[in-house]
Amino acid sequence: MKKYFFLKLIPPRPTFVQDMTEEERKIMKEHQVYWQGLTQKGYSVVYGPVLDPKGAYGVGIIVVDSDDQVNELISRDPANGLNFYEAYPMLAVLPEK
Repeated sequence: MKKYFFLKLIPPRPTFVQDMTEEERKIMKEHQVYWQGLTQKGYSVVYGPVLDPKGAYGVGIIVVDSDDQVNELISRDPANGLNFYEAYPMLAVLPEK
């Protein structure tokens, strides 16, 4: 049975979107390419930045086979370490396919 997770990508500072360095921008471009690939492979249902006035952050909804797979996907993200992930299991996803 597939499992769904809500991911929240928390940047290193609230002003990150406005003042990221060139090196940070490069990492975030790699992050975007990584998640595009996961979407094409069927892991990512939706992902993208949330422009919260208190500080932007990223969100994603993913579908995996196991809890371990969540950790594996997060650990391979080029932006993991620069940013911090929170992952939460979802009890139901509606409508189901």
